[in-house]
Amino acid sequence: MKNFLVKTLANAVAIGVATWIVTGIALTGGSTWDKSLTLVLVALLFGLVNFLVKPVVKLFSFPLFVLTLGLITFVVNALMLWLTSWASGKLSVDFHVSGFVAAFWGALIVSVVSWALNMVLPDDD
Repeated sequence: MKNFLVKTLANAVAIGVATWIVTGIALTGGSTWDKSLTLVLVALLFGLVNFLVKPVVKLFSFPLFVLTLGLITFVVNALMLWLTSWASGKLSVDFHVSGFVAAFWGALIVSVVSWALNMVLPDDD
């Protein structure tokens, strides 16, 4: 449970950094508290998308992983962030990614920041 909380908070911070840096990623809402709650909801949704959809996409795109020596991972991560934006819209969560380029740069930032935070923050493993 502690590991789940740490990873969710790390993803929330990483998505927050991506919204701060990338102009095509928007997190709308009222107060700072509302935006923080929205970030946690988006992080939970992002984790759910990565848990359910990403393995299937990776399985079907395995030849592309081999052909590009793993560089297609950046595209898959961007698509997962874009899918999270679409699902957020359907669930009335105020998170939007405007296009693939913004999703690509946002996914790159989310990957780097969440990796760094997971290295620093303690977990059960």
